[in-house]
Amino acid sequence: MNAPVAWRDVTSAARLDLRRARDDAWSESTEAPVELAAGPWLVELRGDEVADIRFDGVTLLRGVRAVVRDHDWGTAATVSGAAAHDGDALRLDVRFTAPGIDLVGAVTLEATADSLTIALQATAAAPYRGNRAGLVVLHPPVLAGTALTVVHPDGSSTGTRFPLEIAPHQPARDVAALAWTAGGLALALDLHGEVFEMEDQRNWTDASFKTYSRPLDRPFPYEIPAGGAVRQSIALAVTRRGGSEPPRHPASTPIRLVATGAAFPGIGVGAGPASAAPPQPGPGAPGLAAVLVELDPASTSWRDDLARAATEAGAAPLDVRLVTDDPTTLGEAAAALAGRPVARVGVFSRTTHVTGPTASRLLGEALDAAGVTAERVGGARSHFTELNRGRHDLPGDLDALTFSVTPEMHATDTDQLIESIDMQRLVARQAVALAEESTTTGRVHVGPITLRPRFNAVATSGDGPTDEAERLDPATVDHRQTSSALAAWTVSSALALAVPGVASLSFFETTGPRGLLTAAGEPTPAATAVALLAELTGGEVLEPDRPTPAGVRLAGVTTATGLRLVAANLSGVEARLEVVLPEDEDDPRLLVVPAWGVAVG
Repeated sequence: MNAPVAWRDVTSAARLDLRRARDDAWSESTEAPVELAAGPWLVELRGDEVADIRFDGVTLLRGVRAVVRDHDWGTAATVSGAAAHDGDALRLDVRFTAPGIDLVGAVTLEATADSLTIALQATAAAPYRGNRAGLVVLHPPVLAGTALTVVHPDGSSTGTRFPLEIAPHQPARDVAALAWTAGGLALALDLHGEVFEMEDQRNWTDASFKTYSRPLDRPFPYEIPAGGAVRQSIALAVTRRGGSEPPRHPASTPIRLVATGAAFPGIGVGAGPASAAPPQPGPGAPGLAAVLVELDPASTSWRDDLARAATEAGAAPLDVRLVTDDPTTLGEAAAALAGRPVARVGVFSRTTHVTGPTASRLLGEALDAAGVTAERVGGARSHFTELNRGRHDLPGDLDALTFSVTPEMHATDTDQLIESIDMQRLVARQAVALAEESTTTGRVHVGPITLRPRFNAVATSGDGPTDEAERLDPATVDHRQTSSALAAWTVSSALALAVPGVASLSFFETTGPRGLLTAAGEPTPAATAVALLAELTGGEVLEPDRPTPAGVRLAGVTTATGLRLVAANLSGVEARLEVVLPEDEDDPRLLVVPAWGVAVG
């Protein structure tokens, strides 16, 4: 057995400068990352997460983290001290706190020339009642399609693959160990202290497959008595197989744009909450496709919410999402829409968050009786996850599908936001494939798109807050909503989601804590981005014929005034893109995209 290798801090000043610039762009102040090396191993400590685990420069794991969830799947706050050496090992003291939760312990890292062990030991300072307490392992999404061996607790094994398409359910269950290859390396991951399983987190636009415990078919919440301990560890062993070639990077040649067959989606926004400033007539951006409003016909304020949305929409139509488990209220709601410009209407269960066949049929009958002609949409008001899992139970009378995008379901750090962009492209493509199988038009409407979830879709303690209380819950608000970098994120999101079949995108809300306008009525950087995107509606989309620099999205969109180049940069380095336009092969256009910014040409 190889001897332990000591860890050393290799964080560069340039790395810290980039982090400070990123914090400025996102209007936040975060703990500086620490890069640590031990022999061939390189990891980055981001608070309590051991991230970007690399061996000889090859990324093996997206991260490993100790996570404690409460009875509603809320994440307990984690306080971690500075990493300290414990012999050749590294120790990170941690404490997990939330109402009714207090676990205290440590995460340790120990490396040899060919293995890495990460262990958690934590003790409940008070009785714990929750749904998860232990280590989670995040595998990078580039493993999609890679052969995977699953070793079970009884010693038997099953051959499978990391899912290529986004898997609705667990691709690996009853896990004691996993084995796969990456970058010419054979990897064996042993998991100790509990039985694990894997889920495909791309469902929530997370850039990972997650291996976690306990299995979800066990009862939860569960309890740990005061003084009880959580002891888990993962051990990753590496064997060099040889024969692999380092990745080849193409020479710097001009980017050519090719047609995708997509028309740029219509751009909508969500209606502001009733408690926000008085609504302003007319949409916040010329060319806005719709104003989306969610209404619970059983509430006392739904008519006021509808009136507010109609005022904000001006001449633009409404995109109405009815949220109810009482189908007898649909007739009254449909009647209230009569005479208003309505682009589309859907109905969703408040408890399951999806469209049921009976409710969909009754809504159709109510709309017909009220003389309301609108596109009928259905799917999930929560995440793509629920749409993906309920694909076989979709109503047969829908014109189009819909789902929401909320990249902060599992984590709220800025890396999570950035990494979600590529996953949004995967989710959009798979949703369109579902729509082509199950709807009359094969179209998809994506939205609401918000940074944090608008409600807790996985709560186990009941329906939770409703209506205005739900919309004003601090857990639904992100401090980066008014940051300058959110403009680049919004444009990146739109370019990622603009695949053939996606008909509209609805971003954020007009006003309020998730709004495009500040409390003083001034447009935020995201509002400027939405206005830019609205100008592109209906244009033919062209995309690069090769990968762009990391973090950079680029598209060409035909408009009435010609082809427009639009690019967004979610990295800390300026990007200089030499782009060949279809009508001018001999004169490439240079597009300079600032760090954390947007460029149009």
